[in-house]
Amino acid sequence: MKTKILNFSKVVLASAALLFTACQPEEFELGELLTKDALNYSITQDSEDPNMIVLKSNNPGYAAFWATPMGRSTRNQDTIRIPFAGDYNFVYGIVTPGGVVQDDTFKLSITTNNLNYVNDPLWTLLSGGVGEEKTWLLDLNEDGVSKYFNSPLYFYGTDDSWETVTEGKEIEGDSWNWLPDWEGNQWIMPAGDYGSMTFGLKGNATITVDHKMLNRQESGTYFLDASGKTLRMTDASPLHDEGRDGQVVDWGDIRVMSVTENSMQLGVIRDEVLAGEPSAMLVYNYISKDYSDNWVPEDLPDPEPQLPEGWQDDVSQVVSTTITWKLSETTPLNWAHLDGSLMNEWNAPEEYPDWLGVHDLSVYEGFSLTMDSDDNSVVYVAPDGTEQEGTYTLDTETGIYTFSDINPSFPVIGWGAFGLTAENQLRILSIQKNEVGRLTGMWVGALSPDKPEYMAYLLVPSMGGSSEPDPAQAVVNMLTSKTWKLDSERTYDVATSWGAEQGPVIFSDYSSWSYNPLPGEQYGAGEPDVDYGTMTFNKDGSVVVNQRVRRYSYTEEGETLERSGLPVEGDVLDSDEVEVLNGTWSFDYETKEVSMSVGMLHPWTADYAVADWGDTKIYKIQNDALLLQVMRSQELSGEDAMPLTYVFVPVVE
Repeated sequence: MKTKILNFSKVVLASAALLFTACQPEEFELGELLTKDALNYSITQDSEDPNMIVLKSNNPGYAAFWATPMGRSTRNQDTIRIPFAGDYNFVYGIVTPGGVVQDDTFKLSITTNNLNYVNDPLWTLLSGGVGEEKTWLLDLNEDGVSKYFNSPLYFYGTDDSWETVTEGKEIEGDSWNWLPDWEGNQWIMPAGDYGSMTFGLKGNATITVDHKMLNRQESGTYFLDASGKTLRMTDASPLHDEGRDGQVVDWGDIRVMSVTENSMQLGVIRDEVLAGEPSAMLVYNYISKDYSDNWVPEDLPDPEPQLPEGWQDDVSQVVSTTITWKLSETTPLNWAHLDGSLMNEWNAPEEYPDWLGVHDLSVYEGFSLTMDSDDNSVVYVAPDGTEQEGTYTLDTETGIYTFSDINPSFPVIGWGAFGLTAENQLRILSIQKNEVGRLTGMWVGALSPDKPEYMAYLLVPSMGGSSEPDPAQAVVNMLTSKTWKLDSERTYDVATSWGAEQGPVIFSDYSSWSYNPLPGEQYGAGEPDVDYGTMTFNKDGSVVVNQRVRRYSYTEEGETLERSGLPVEGDVLDSDEVEVLNGTWSFDYETKEVSMSVGMLHPWTADYAVADWGDTKIYKIQNDALLLQVMRSQELSGEDAMPLTYVFVPVVE
C-alpha cells in the first residue's frame, strides 16, 4: 500500500498570537530556542481512504500541537477524519524550553467525500444531516418559559455522561444530579433571548453561535464523536449564561448527555478554581428552533393562590369571634399575580412610587371591616365614619369571601382604591404569621375584570381591648412542650415562592432559591436511615441532647485519618454511640437567638463544618416544626459562610 507522506522542515519563530501560549507560565526563563529546521513531522493521507489523515510528530521529548480543520490536538500521533472534499489547512508546532516553534500553514486538498463519517443518526439529530443545518436554542425565553425541560440548566457529577443520563445506568465515581425547575430557582440565570447556535453539514462541519446575552458572535468548526458521545467545538462555544461564562476552562470540550429530534443536553465541566465552587458538570438544555417555533403551551388552568395546609383552621381561630380588620398602616396596597404573589416589593410607606401617589395614613385609617363568624354578619365602616351592615360567606376551598349589602369603595394611596369585585368578592391570597404561628395579617385581592391580576390589600386583625399573649413566652412554651428530632423523613414540607422548606436541612437565601438535600445526598443532611437522636428543652433552663456520634476513618498513604463529611466506600465506622449532653439554654426574643452550652442535635457528617453548634437562631417555630439555624464556617468547611437551617419535628410517643 502506497501512502502520501508530506514532511516539512523549515525555519521561522513562532507567532505570538498562537493560541497555545495560554498554557505557558506567566514567568519563565528561556532555554534553547529551536528553529524550523528542527521540526520533523508527517501528514499521511491513506491511499484507500484519502479522507483519513494521520498526523505524526517526530520530535521526541517535545510537546506537539496541531491545528487541524477538525480542531486542535496535542497528541504526538493523531488521526483526523474529514468527511468532505475541499482545501484544508494544517499547522504543526512544538513547545521548547526557549519558546514555541511552529511551521508555516500547509494546505491540503481533499478531492473525495466520505459520508460514512457522518452517517450516524447522532450527526443527523445534531445537524439535520449531510447538506443540511439545524438551529438550536437555549430552553429559556424572554418570558421565563422553558418549553421542553424544567430549566435551561441542570447540574450533574463530573463522571456523568450519556451513559447515566440517556441510558440511565448507575456508575461508580462522581455521579449525582440536581434538576431544578427554573420557576422556583430563577437565580440560575435571568430570562431572556440567549440567541441561537446552528450546526451545519454543508461542505464541512461548521458551527455558528449568536450569543445575544453575551453580545458576541462566533463561527467555527465542530466534530462529533458519535461512539464516545463527545463534541468538540473550535472557535465557538455552546449557548450559555453570562454568570458562568468565566467558570469553564474549555467551552469546546463537551459531553453529549442526550439528543433527540427536538431536544439536546450538552455538558461542560465547571472549574473549581474559576468558579469558587466544587467541580461539577453544567448541563445546558436546548431545543430545536423548529420545535420552539411550533410549540403550543398546554391549555392549563389559571394559577391560583396556594394557601398553606391548615389555613382554614388558622383563619377560623382568628374569626371564631367578632374581629375587626384594618388596613396595614405601612403597606396597605399592592398588585398580585393570579398565584397570589405580589408584583411589587413595597415594604415601607416611602417605597411607594410617585406614579401611584403619596402614602397618607389619615386617608384610610378610619376604615374597618368587622366580621362575626357566629352569624356571618359584617359591618363596614368607611374612612369618613359612615357604616353599612351586611353578611358574608367564606369558601373554605378557594378562600373567597362573598359579601352582601355592603359596598366599600374609597381611595387608599393616590388613585389606588379599596373595593370589591363586581361579584362583591375578595380572595385570600396569602396569610402572615408570627414566629409562634399566630395569624398577623392576610393579603386579600379583588380580581381585575380585564387583566390577569388582583388589586391586593393587606388586612391586619385588631383585637380591640383584649390582651395579647407574650410572644416570647409563647416561643418558650412551644420549645419546652416537645421533644424534638431531625426531620429526616420530611414530614414537614412547605412550598414557598423560592422553592421549598423541607427537612432535614435547608440551604436557601429565602428569596430566590432553596436546596433541600435528602440524607446521603449532601453532608449537611446526614446519612440515610440514621437516627441522630433527640433534643429536649426544659422550662428550668436545662437542655438534654441525645446525640448519635458516628465517626469514620480511612487509610491514606499508610496513615489513618478521620473522615469529614459523608463516608465513602471502604471507610471504617469507628463510633456509633449516643452521647448524652446535659447543658443549659436561653432565648433572646429580640434576636431570636437560642444559646446552648452544648451543641444542638445535628448530623455527625456535618460536625466539622460549624464552629459553634450551640450558637443557634430560630427561623420558624410552630406546633409541628422547629427550624433552627447555625452558621457554616468558611474556614472549617472550605465553603462560603452561610446559615444552615435544620428542621426538627416533635417526637411522637
